Amino acid sequence: MAAPTDRSNLIPLSSRLKEGRALALDVWTIFSAVNLPHDCINLGQGYMNFAPPKWVTDAAEEALNAVAPNHYSHPRGRIRLREALKAHYSPQLKRDLDVESEILVTSGANEGQYSVFTAFLEQGDEVIMFEPFFDQYLPSVTFNGGKPVYVPLHPPKATIAKPTSDDWTINVEELRRAVTSRTKMIIVNTPHNPVGKVFKKTELESIAAIAEEFNLLVMADEVYDCLVFDGREHVRIATLPGMWDRTVTVGSAGKSFAATGWRIGWLIGPKSIIQPTLAASTRIVFCTNSPLQEAAASGLEHAKEHKFFETQLAEYAERREILCQAFDRLGLKYTLPEGSYFVLLDISRVDFPDDYPFPESVLGRGRDFRACWFIATEVGVSSIPVSEFYCEEHANIGEAYARFAFCKDVDTLRAAAERLQGLKKYLK
Repeated sequence: MAAPTDRSNLIPLSSRLKEGRALALDVWTIFSAVNLPHDCINLGQGYMNFAPPKWVTDAAEEALNAVAPNHYSHPRGRIRLREALKAHYSPQLKRDLDVESEILVTSGANEGQYSVFTAFLEQGDEVIMFEPFFDQYLPSVTFNGGKPVYVPLHPPKATIAKPTSDDWTINVEELRRAVTSRTKMIIVNTPHNPVGKVFKKTELESIAAIAEEFNLLVMADEVYDCLVFDGREHVRIATLPGMWDRTVTVGSAGKSFAATGWRIGWLIGPKSIIQPTLAASTRIVFCTNSPLQEAAASGLEHAKEHKFFETQLAEYAERREILCQAFDRLGLKYTLPEGSYFVLLDISRVDFPDDYPFPESVLGRGRDFRACWFIATEVGVSSIPVSEFYCEEHANIGEAYARFAFCKDVDTLRAAAERLQGLKKYLK
């Protein structure tokens, strides 16, 4: 038998790559600095262009110069960090956390979430997620045999002149109808990416009641918990009656200390959730970056004396104001976020020629892909098209929006604000 002449695809790929939209060119690659004009200001990806606090990076350097932190950590996480997490979160979760059974340090929040899915999902189990959803949820669910089920956050009504993230609403009956005999989990992301919504206690109580009624595991993705504006209260669903036993809370040093490249995250929950997740995480990564765990621990230990979180929140509020004022000057609607570091801009009025020289990567995608590309190339400020955060059948909802990140220094945001005024001539 003659050998095949084309040897480039000898081995069939797993179907889970397609199911998880992992084979499609991802939005982060399309709108990366490599593909955009060299002087484009990147407000697309949610990473900072400023360093973590020096007293945190000093702790990282100290750890690198020691012996033990340069070697394997316990798969649960370094004890110093677990003790720091216990001190930080016990008052917020209203319980005395056990560092041996209720806290797990992970290789970023993503790996922690992935390990939960690995530990609890059987083939065909359904996971409810609110749309728009953080895009990493989808492959993490499908790679572990799960089936995503989408429940919408309804966008603000057109009659609302100055919408906030609170105007993105859930319909409790829609959520209830989404539950089937195969539903295993529900993901609650608050503060929410990309909307910036901080779920109200009444909303969380409705979700909790459904989780209790149908015996669902709740993944509370709270990585932006330190960025809640305007005096809004960040309610942790794990603190509601009966919810501790079925909730895993997700946190992130990257979001807390402007260190997204460190890949230090954590999970907090009852032993019944943390122990199986530890079993999965140990087999996926074994353990997490040791020296930067020490640095994250130092960050939590000394945050209060530096008044770090209060100062950081004020700085982010200033950054939010700069970006939102730019949109006000343009006369474009946007969603004022009450949490996280993203603003959704309504781009439905941005007018671009049909024959504009778009790259193949954005053709065939939603209108927002073309609008974001047009804004980046003509105005010099990049953003992320929001249809990427929807399933294919609901993508048209997201096409009206672009996500702009304000986790940048003030000078960069002011420069972006001025450039964005160039959009005026392209508005219909």
